[in-house]
Amino acid sequence: MSETNSKIDYRTDNGVAIITLNDPPANTYSYEMMQQLDRAILDARMDDSVQVIVITGNGDKFFCSGADIQMLANVTPTFKYYFCLHANETLNRLEQTPKLVIAAINGHCVGGGLEVALAADIRIARRAGGKMGLPEVSLGVLPGTGGTQRLVRVVGKSRAIELMATGELFAFEVGREIGLIDRLMIADTGESLLEQVLEYARQFTAPAKASMAVGRIKRSVQTGSELPFESALALERELQQQLFQSEDAKEGLDAYMNKRPAAFKGR
Repeated sequence: MSETNSKIDYRTDNGVAIITLNDPPANTYSYEMMQQLDRAILDARMDDSVQVIVITGNGDKFFCSGADIQMLANVTPTFKYYFCLHANETLNRLEQTPKLVIAAINGHCVGGGLEVALAADIRIARRAGGKMGLPEVSLGVLPGTGGTQRLVRVVGKSRAIELMATGELFAFEVGREIGLIDRLMIADTGESLLEQVLEYARQFTAPAKASMAVGRIKRSVQTGSELPFESALALERELQQQLFQSEDAKEGLDAYMNKRPAAFKGR
């Protein structure tokens, strides 16, 4: 991102788009940051060379601590409503983009920060790297950027209610035990975690993997899980038909028949 006062850093590296939340010290998000995040998601979506998206925070202490509370204290209720609406739309766009999204959780991931991470497909955290949770109840509000809906889909109804009603913050290791974190990695800094996550992410890119198929698997699960079963099966068939017409499907079948490694192109 090249705009002045950018709160989002965006770059690409060998098929991976890296989106970094960058507003020290805690990478809190404002309407300005959400607009820039929205733009970065669209850039990654529309870039044919991007096959996987990694989202992380700047520094070693915070992935993101959520919305800028000082900003929220100084705006009208109408602004707050539209701010939350746009944040929801932005995270929905991330979740529905047919490219694998990995959250590299480099530090504390609380409130709206956890809501951002919940919109990713896979969450990888730095071992002993911080706390996570949804403490909005302590402010007299609820997690309003998809937290109440995404958390229950990951940990179940009663546990989600308990975590949000108590506002408990807990270590990443506990998050791993309850399914909020998919992998824990040993890393001294956020930068070293990102390096490990990028290495992990590249297994989902061409030529090693049919990234178009990975993206459609993600889309089938993320969208289909919210649909009635028959409608979800119809979505699965449509996505499969897209893949049947892809170069990678032809390559995969030919490689299998000829007993050779496939060399996918991501198209």
